[in-house]
Amino acid sequence: MQKAFRHDFNKLKRLPPYALGEVIALMRAARRAGEDIIDLGMGNPDLPSPPHFVEKVAEAAANPKNHRYSESRGIPNLRAAITEWYARNHGVELDPDGEAIATIGAKEGFSHFVLMTVGPGDVVLCQDPAYPIHQYSVIIAGGDLRAVPLTPDSDFIENLDTAIKRTWPKPKVLVISFPANPTCQVVDLDFFQRVVDFAREHDLMILHDFAYAEIAYDGYKPPSILEVPGAKDVAIEFTSLSKSHSLAGWRVGFACGNREMVGALARIKSYLDYGMPQAIQIATISALRGPQDIVEHNVREYKERRDALCDGLSQPGEGQWVIEKPKATMFVWARIPEAFQHLGSLEFSKVLLKEAKVAVSAGIGFGETGEGYVRFALVENKHRIRQAVRGIRRFLRDAAPRD
Repeated sequence: MQKAFRHDFNKLKRLPPYALGEVIALMRAARRAGEDIIDLGMGNPDLPSPPHFVEKVAEAAANPKNHRYSESRGIPNLRAAITEWYARNHGVELDPDGEAIATIGAKEGFSHFVLMTVGPGDVVLCQDPAYPIHQYSVIIAGGDLRAVPLTPDSDFIENLDTAIKRTWPKPKVLVISFPANPTCQVVDLDFFQRVVDFAREHDLMILHDFAYAEIAYDGYKPPSILEVPGAKDVAIEFTSLSKSHSLAGWRVGFACGNREMVGALARIKSYLDYGMPQAIQIATISALRGPQDIVEHNVREYKERRDALCDGLSQPGEGQWVIEKPKATMFVWARIPEAFQHLGSLEFSKVLLKEAKVAVSAGIGFGETGEGYVRFALVENKHRIRQAVRGIRRFLRDAAPRD
């Protein structure tokens, strides 16, 4: 009889259960049963990539020169195009050889940087709620995570100050992301100045996820932390073209900032990968240097979806759910109606799926501070979002307590 081996995956033991997994499993079961479920849970962009990008990929892929290994940090022309994007959009001058690196999406670059720079005994401060990889990458790297509440009724810098006073050993890294996923919170350049000053005072590396750099509305323009004078002394910023240019499936991102931090990421990537396929890198140059109509189109589309959801749910009458409109991201962060707060975000998400036929993400899946909220992803067209609004309002009306 063959001996059964028991494998011990220590790092997996440190990862918490996937909080959104239950809702996803219920959604799939409902769809298999023939139910029409509107999925506003996962932030998977549905808008198509620009034609000139796809054509350039096909053209470059046909050239045998692009069938070989590429450069893990990005070919020179791509790194030059990245720095041009920063100069054009944010007035930030960067050295393409030492202060910019291409990544296989922002998530890959972020998680590999943490893996390279964080180890057992290292403490990382991270805003909470947060995009899951911001927290879980620290756990995977073996570091110690300290969540810092990001709430509308408190000052985040004051919360940071409290956290650092209560933490030993002294934290090494601060992870932030604005415009924020999932909360949609936005900040101005003065906020980043305070963050940079705080990092200088406490000798912290700043990791800023800037994935929603160009998805903003109502006249708001998200600043880059690198616009702050001296930010390059302490910060690295991770950016993605997944949402702004509809390149999610192509895995296109980049990281820029502090020369040593960019160099650390380049070092670990040289061991782990050969970068994006070269045909995609070449096409990304055309996306950065070519027409930017796609960005304007996507922003307009997400804004219309945002308005359809928020205006539809907030309209007076039975089943009303008043939700604040976000100024950025492709999400809507909503406090659960008071009558359902006792359920908690995960159970409320399950009920919403069962009764309204709409899937959303439970706030608890983004950290303890996310409890009491749900996140809508604007990844269905306006017709489907209006259908979701009707289903949700009908559920809230029918479930409302009667006198």
